Amino acid sequence: MELIDGKKIADAVKQEIALEVESIRVAGGKIPHLCAILVGHDGASETYVGHKEKSCAQVGFKSTLLRFEDTISEADLLAEIIKVNDDDDIDGLIVQMPLPKHINEQKIIEAINPKKDVDGFHPINVGRMVIGLPAYISATPDGIMELLRRYSIPTAGKRCVVIGRSNIVGRPMANLLSHKGTPGDCTVTICHSRTQNMKEVCLEADIIVAALGKPEFLTADMVKEGATVIDVGITRVASNKTKNGWKLVGDVKFDEVAPKCSFITPVPGGVGPMTIVSLMKNTLMAAKREIYG
Repeated sequence: MELIDGKKIADAVKQEIALEVESIRVAGGKIPHLCAILVGHDGASETYVGHKEKSCAQVGFKSTLLRFEDTISEADLLAEIIKVNDDDDIDGLIVQMPLPKHINEQKIIEAINPKKDVDGFHPINVGRMVIGLPAYISATPDGIMELLRRYSIPTAGKRCVVIGRSNIVGRPMANLLSHKGTPGDCTVTICHSRTQNMKEVCLEADIIVAALGKPEFLTADMVKEGATVIDVGITRVASNKTKNGWKLVGDVKFDEVAPKCSFITPVPGGVGPMTIVSLMKNTLMAAKREIYG
């Protein structure tokens, strides 16, 4: 069993990006600029945006954080997005989710200029990804593909099961794994809450991507010997073995599944570190006009 070290790969990719940004700076080119919009004071969102700001500094990007109270109206938030869309110095824009209930998240996503949609959530980028055109790919699936690539995990002709059908992870993950290329060329099955005989379906998989948000859902009796398991989930659960009274667990019952695997991602330290790196990659592509010219 080999542990997939997401932090090590993320650090390597960051270093590569930093070197490229430095060469752009020396040549007098445009430094990539990422803007984040944060509405309200959700703790997880604050932490995530803080990580993004730190990562921008590490790779040499400019970054801007626009903060608004959770009382902001939908119309006013849309107006702020238009301002950023029209700012030629800003290459990438992310609006941190979740938003307050009175704001339609899909309307906000669709208001972002697809050329600046480095989260890869806009329907235009999703559509381009589905048919195999260059696109900004949402961070978690892109990060997983990078892990598969860097660990040279065989995918061509392999059976892959994706557990979860969210628009952020499950659906794009299934599409990417089915595309021609390396990694890719998988035969993909999507499982979800209505799937029957899920255990039997999973036992056929060479690769399992668990992305449903249920702690320790995937157990050893659902995994065949030698499978690769990618754990996307991260949930805080009570624990009497830690000082703070909680621990982070994934969607995979790691201790019993890991011995059966050829490769597996831990939680934390697996997929998580790759998500922000993918956002940095998309922002660099946006600054270089690689997707839309």
